[in-house]
Amino acid sequence: ICSFVRSPKGFPKLKNDTFLRAARGEETEHTPVWCMRQAGRYLPEFRETRAAQDFFATCRSPKLCCELTLQPLRRFPLDAAIIFSDILVVPQALGMEVVMVPGKGPVFTEPLKEVEDLLKLRQKVDVTAELGYVFQAITLTRHSLEGRVPLIGFSGAPWTLMSYMIEGGGSTTMAKAKSWLYRHPEASHRLLRLLADVITDYLVGQVAAGAQALQLFESHAGHLGPEQFQDFALPYIRDIAQAVKSKLKEEALPLVPMIIFAKDAHYALRDLAHAGYEVVGLDWTIRPQEARAQTGKDVTLQGNLDPCALYAPKEKIGELVKKMLEGFGTQRYIANLGHGLYPDMSPEHVGAFVEAVHAHSRHINKH
Repeated sequence: ICSFVRSPKGFPKLKNDTFLRAARGEETEHTPVWCMRQAGRYLPEFRETRAAQDFFATCRSPKLCCELTLQPLRRFPLDAAIIFSDILVVPQALGMEVVMVPGKGPVFTEPLKEVEDLLKLRQKVDVTAELGYVFQAITLTRHSLEGRVPLIGFSGAPWTLMSYMIEGGGSTTMAKAKSWLYRHPEASHRLLRLLADVITDYLVGQVAAGAQALQLFESHAGHLGPEQFQDFALPYIRDIAQAVKSKLKEEALPLVPMIIFAKDAHYALRDLAHAGYEVVGLDWTIRPQEARAQTGKDVTLQGNLDPCALYAPKEKIGELVKKMLEGFGTQRYIANLGHGLYPDMSPEHVGAFVEAVHAHSRHINKH
């Protein structure tokens, strides 16, 4: 299926499809690279654009989201853009209030405490009404990219969103959310199913709006052990891939590559490789060779340089990238960090990372 045909929205023709080809397992001249949180606080221009704005007000402004998405591409020869948004827009669409507290992060004013609290959530969500601002941002950004690189859309996965909704914010143990899995398994499944259905519609809406790939973030996978992951995370991760693909077919939309990133879930890599995603994202705590051995030859891998490696001198970043490329191989591979960029990182070091991926992968491919 060629998604480069001019779509009904008349999007510009794609000039650099390296990322999409790697995602589909096709051969590439160089290894494509992008960074999680590449639109972010490590860029002075990002801080300037965001300065006067409330965080979620920024997320609701298609114009600002477009500007923030494009900023890193003006600086670095990245192979993909990812729309500027937040995973917590989904709980907001369900009727929960989330505020961004400076120095603390996201805080839910009324987290879910009891099973009865599930009744307060919208049971049927019209994603266009609730999240149309994300779709508008995607369409605007896709046009503004002028075909330079593909645009990635994303969502949080059900368990990760559930954990925020119950904890009321970040947590080191996720004890409140996990206690639901043990004490209220049926109610947990009800909530996870509700989230999975909304996420499915949300991701399909992002493709309709112009997203050319999708990433599902199961950022809190590491708080679950293999059994809980098997019961409360994996089935919904699988369902979302399947449901998104069948809805895209039904609606005659492009079948875009999908990426699953389940942080700290090495115990589930084999299962994730068979969960219906073209790409499996990896954090930095696993060796490339081991990840390949567990996932097999039919998926593309994405990752997984330790974000803190970007604090190293530039020459050292180049050496680490070379080693990473030798470990993964340059094909069926998308270079990235093992998690997002941190706010105090030097943009020059991010540039050194991106350039090292291109230079070393081209060199390896030639020889």
